[in-house]
Amino acid sequence: MGRTLESKQQIVEELKQLLGEAEMALVLDYQGLSIKEMSDLRTRLQASNGVCKVTKNTLMRRAIDGDSAWSDLTSLLSGTNAFILVKGDVGGAVKAVQSFQKDTKKSETKGGLFEGKLLSQDEIKAIGDLPSKEVLMAQIAGAVNAVATKVAVGINEVPSGLARALKQHAESGDS
Repeated sequence: MGRTLESKQQIVEELKQLLGEAEMALVLDYQGLSIKEMSDLRTRLQASNGVCKVTKNTLMRRAIDGDSAWSDLTSLLSGTNAFILVKGDVGGAVKAVQSFQKDTKKSETKGGLFEGKLLSQDEIKAIGDLPSKEVLMAQIAGAVNAVATKVAVGINEVPSGLARALKQHAESGDS
């Protein structure tokens, strides 16, 4: 038995809400994946605020209809699609999807959309290769700390150098 018009409208509204909050959308070909594997993907995505939705392409078309931010997604709407909608940790979500694909060797990323720009396979891979937010923050903190340490050593060196110069002058001034 097919879905009623009411349930389809409800799905479209839910998709619109998810798209309104999302920063990035990935389109995966999920053909051949079992329910257990799809559950595994959804679990992996939870850590990075990613949601995996499997819906008909026509319902996704209706959800993005009139929304200029997501309109380029229509070129990817063919075949069996699962939609990964991410708000927050985009890099973490892409890493989770890539890790899942590496483990299962069944699904393929068709493409994605980030900030209104259609992404190629290489661009999606590049996003996945970026270090995580925590690693970047640690690198920045380390760089700031190193600069502060060098400044403190430099400031401390001025009076020490002056004292050494005066001492040397005093010792050589005896003659």
